[in-house]
Amino acid sequence: MKKIVLLSMMVMLSGCADLLPFGGTDSVSSSAQGKMNTCLMSEAQSRFQAGTLFNDTIPATAKSLVSTCMKKLALQSVGISEESQSTAENIIANLKNLSAN
Repeated sequence: MKKIVLLSMMVMLSGCADLLPFGGTDSVSSSAQGKMNTCLMSEAQSRFQAGTLFNDTIPATAKSLVSTCMKKLALQSVGISEESQSTAENIIANLKNLSAN
């Protein structure tokens, strides 16, 4: 009887792991939802530190965060990392500076 109760509790807890905001286990954090949750938290923290998190309404900010993370995750899934995006931004900024001179 104890084994059945313990097994039932473990199944229930593992089912609820997807509801955790930061990913509960390695398998959850490596899932698409876990990656999205991690990205959303990172983006929110970045915007908070920059002082731009509360510039708009909560629904608009949430929509913007989701959109940004979906783009980032899509780029990562095709092999383009944030480092590549940063490199592209640097190239564009350098070209912009050269055209201004």
